[in-house]
Order: sequence, then C-alpha cells, then structure tokens
Amino acid sequence: MNAVPVFAFNPGPITGDGNWTWFIPGRVPTLIDAGTGEAAHLDAVHQALSGARIGPREGGHHVQLQQVLVTHGHIDHASGAPALQQRFGVTRFCKRPWTERDAKWQVEWTPVHDGEVITAGDTQLIAIHTPGHAPDHLCFWHEDSRTVFCGDLAIKGTSVWIPAHLGGDLAAYLASLARILALNPERMLPAHGPVIDDPVPLLRGYIEHRLEREEQVIAALRAGDRTPEAIVGRVYRGMKESLVPLARESVAAHLQKLKQDGRARIDQEAWTMIDP
Repeated sequence: MNAVPVFAFNPGPITGDGNWTWFIPGRVPTLIDAGTGEAAHLDAVHQALSGARIGPREGGHHVQLQQVLVTHGHIDHASGAPALQQRFGVTRFCKRPWTERDAKWQVEWTPVHDGEVITAGDTQLIAIHTPGHAPDHLCFWHEDSRTVFCGDLAIKGTSVWIPAHLGGDLAAYLASLARILALNPERMLPAHGPVIDDPVPLLRGYIEHRLEREEQVIAALRAGDRTPEAIVGRVYRGMKESLVPLARESVAAHLQKLKQDGRARIDQEAWTMIDP
C-alpha cells in the first residue's frame, strides 16, 4: 500500500513538531486525519493530489480528494475538516461519533464503527476502536501489509498523553494497546513523529511503562500524597513548569484507573488507597 505522508504544519507544546496526515491515492483518494486547516497543509495536500495525477501529463487530470478519515476528535486531527471541505470540495468526513465534540468542527460526519471495512485508495482498511487517549479514537488496519494508521495510539520516542479532563481513560488505553499488539503489526504510521517500523517492542514497552508509573502513583499515595499535584511533585521531580499540567492529567488518569480497579478512592478531593 502506498501511503504518502503529508505534514500538517501545526507545531506546538502538545503537538511537538506537528502532525502527519496520510494520503492514500487510488480509486477512492483518501486522507487520514484533517490537520488544523493551516494553509501550508492545504497546499501540501494539493501537491499530494497533483502527484497522483491520472494519465500522461498532457492529457491527465488532477485527482479529487474524496474522503477524510479522522482518527479522533482532538483539535489537531479534526479541526481542519472545514478548510479541506472548502478547498477541495470533500463531501465525506468519517470518524467514530463523539457527540459533544463533533459539532465543533462544522462538517457532516459519517459515523464509523468498530470493525467497519472502509475502501481507501485501491484497498480496504478496517476501523478498530482504540479508546484511551480519546473516547472516539480509531486506528485503521491494513491487513495485507500489516500496517496500522495509529493516530495518537503510539509515538516513537515518547509516551502518549492521556487527558483525563477530555475523556482520556488509562484502563481503556492499556486494553487498546493490547488489542493492536495482538494483531502483530509490522509497521505503524502515527500522527506524530517518525514511522514505527518495529511496533511490537514499542507497544510492549508502553504497557510496561504505564504499569511502572502506576506503581509509582501507588507508592506516592501510601507515602501520604493525597492530590494529583502532590503526586506530580514526588513522581515527576525536576520537571519543567510548562509540562506540569500535562503530568497532572497523566496522574489523574492513573488515579481514575485505580478507582475503577477498586484500589483507590476519593473523599473531598483527597485520594487514598483502599488495599493495604
């Protein structure tokens, strides 16, 4: 499968260098993820479409972008949909529903559900619901090449943020990692960072890292820390001040998982362990 990386030109404190979107040429020209509507991204999409010109240069014609598959409703993945619609006349925008979020982006969304088979380019992708980073998060699996368009499920060289205040769920994220790991993928095409050519060790390492962090959060609770802020101060010592809010969200996600597991409780904003 020929997937063309198209940079979204949206660097920032959370997006890092910026997002990658992925163009799949063929009978159903498809873009995976919408970016944020930056003019440079729209121009890059135009260049990708021009590179997919049908026929000889003298008589060929430009390919029209037919659909956009969005991995999840966070701003850096979905907010560019209206700009893509205006620039290229796209009529089909597809994602898993996230009701309170989807209306922000002012296009008509075609719902995509777990296990749905979607024609993209000259091939087919299978939508896999992988919540955790976001409740609506989808990966798109190309079985023939064992390739996963993984959105924000994984980023080479760093961990994935689990924003508890935006529906992030650590227990669901661990289950999603295990689900993709069970596919034994050979390649993952993420929305941030380089292509992941050896994904199985990375996915296993992600799971190990989260379980190790959970033990650190438990140790902090047992040492008397009662709030996410206090736990961040113990577990993430020396962290840059600008990153503390992100760490607090991560700790909050761990605390919610411990609560779901019946191992911690909260009483008047104070967290404590239930088990000895």
